[in-house]
Amino acid sequence: MASAKKKKIKQKQALAKKKLLARKKADQRKKLELKKKLELKKKLELKKKLELKKKLELKKKLELKKKLELKKKLELKKKLELKKKLELKKKLELKKKLAQIKAAKKQKELEKRKALAERKRLQKEKQKEAQRIAKERAKLKAQQQAERLALKIAKEKQRQEEKQAREAARLAEIEANRKPVAPPKPPIIKGVMQDGITPTKEFNIEFLMSQRELLIAERRNLLGQADQLESEANAIVENSEMGDVQFDDEGGEGDTMVVERERDLTLSASARQTVEEIDEALKRLETGDYGYSSRSGLPIPRERLKAIPWTTELVVERAGGIGSY
Repeated sequence: MASAKKKKIKQKQALAKKKLLARKKADQRKKLELKKKLELKKKLELKKKLELKKKLELKKKLELKKKLELKKKLELKKKLELKKKLELKKKLELKKKLAQIKAAKKQKELEKRKALAERKRLQKEKQKEAQRIAKERAKLKAQQQAERLALKIAKEKQRQEEKQAREAARLAEIEANRKPVAPPKPPIIKGVMQDGITPTKEFNIEFLMSQRELLIAERRNLLGQADQLESEANAIVENSEMGDVQFDDEGGEGDTMVVERERDLTLSASARQTVEEIDEALKRLETGDYGYSSRSGLPIPRERLKAIPWTTELVVERAGGIGSY
């Protein structure tokens, strides 16, 4: 029985041992399962972490990519803005250059117009000066022609007077032996002075006023001629001094200039002598003695007074014939 008991004990022990082993195995299996679970959990967690890490990295990459893209966009925007600024600056510079070129062109055109206007003005002034010189030359030429004509008329008049004098001399020869006695001068019947003129019976105030205007005009004309002739004579001397012209017997040009100078001085002196006679005639207009012969006291014909307003003689008296005492 003891053996059976022992056997049972052994069986119990063996069974307990089996149970313990089974429990140990179960515990070990549980531990392994738990360990596997833990490892799996760890793996899952690690996987999750890795996935999360990947997601984070991906997110970071995406954010970095976005940042880079944004940075690129910003840089591109800056570049575009800079490009626009540069283009705008270039446009402004080009516009400024074009404006400067336009202004320079306008200024050049304005200067060209001014220069053209100045040239036209100078041309007009030259034309005016040329016209003035031409007018002066024409006036001088006309004056010279008038002087030549006046000289010619004077010579013709002198020839006529010489002819009349010869005729009067011939008549005087007939009366040479008679020795007539000069009759008394007839009295001059004078009127009341008007405007500085004393009219007479033979010469009314209208005629005497017209004669005074003739005398004043002739006096002004003769004084102008005298001054011009003296200026020409002085100019001949000045030109001769500047040009070293000889005024000796051998200098042909000098002789011509001497003759011209003497002629001018003679004509000037003659004009001034006539001016003195005109002044005397103006005085006679005031006293009422104008128009009457200084020799016979007879009235001078109006035609002769109109031709020679300062005369004091009748034609026959000037020639030395009848009526000359």
